[in-house]
Amino acid sequence: MPFVENQGAKIYWDEEGEGAPLLMIMGLGAASALWWRTRPVLASRYRTLAFDNRGVGRSDVPLGPYSMVVMASDAAAVLDAADIERAHIFGLSMGGMIAQEFALQYPGRVLSLILGCTAPGGPNAVRANAEVTGVLTARATMTPEQAEAAFVPILYDRATPRARIDEDLEKRRAWFATPQGYTAQLQAVFAWQAFDRLPGITAPTLVIHGTNDQLVPPGNGELIASRIPGARLVLIPSANHLFTTDQPEAATGAVLGFLDGRAAP
Repeated sequence: MPFVENQGAKIYWDEEGEGAPLLMIMGLGAASALWWRTRPVLASRYRTLAFDNRGVGRSDVPLGPYSMVVMASDAAAVLDAADIERAHIFGLSMGGMIAQEFALQYPGRVLSLILGCTAPGGPNAVRANAEVTGVLTARATMTPEQAEAAFVPILYDRATPRARIDEDLEKRRAWFATPQGYTAQLQAVFAWQAFDRLPGITAPTLVIHGTNDQLVPPGNGELIASRIPGARLVLIPSANHLFTTDQPEAATGAVLGFLDGRAAP
């Protein structure tokens, strides 16, 4: 299994598919295995690379708090390990924050940027309601069973078949984040902001958001798209935070349509 050392942590990564490189960055408390539904579709046309953020999965869990700058450097280290200079970058939720930071820190390494169900951070971000935020912060002390009961209503759309949700939960149970790793990542989320810097992103950008997102309200996607020059916004109906599960065909269709329109490196 491939690993790369970066800033005091051993980071797990792997690759699948052939074509232009596409680096995929997963969200808060989630291992890269959670790309299982989306990745095979993208890997049919692209060389996908995915990694476990520090604090989850097979990567190390160093002492926190973490920072978006350090986690963006983990992403850069994965590209270095794969001998890739430039790649398309696709981040979900916290992974979208890492992707924004990556595009700001390493602009010459970004072929294009895809930001899913994410926020710009800071006081300008559109906040979830207090109940949802309370669940997010309480997750560190929950058992896997408690976390499932608390998060399913705020991650998935009410119209999504339960069988499809259960498929996700089975994958998530195998890689349930430790309290230490989850808390260290959450601290990075709360401490970060890119709102003022977003106009500095020059890469072609696609912003995707579910219209019913409770965890990261869709106003955040609209805000990001308005701040990045030339960014395209796609709002997916009948989709909550995990739009890749609620509306998988619409999600992969939007991503592939955008990527296929970019020139290969």
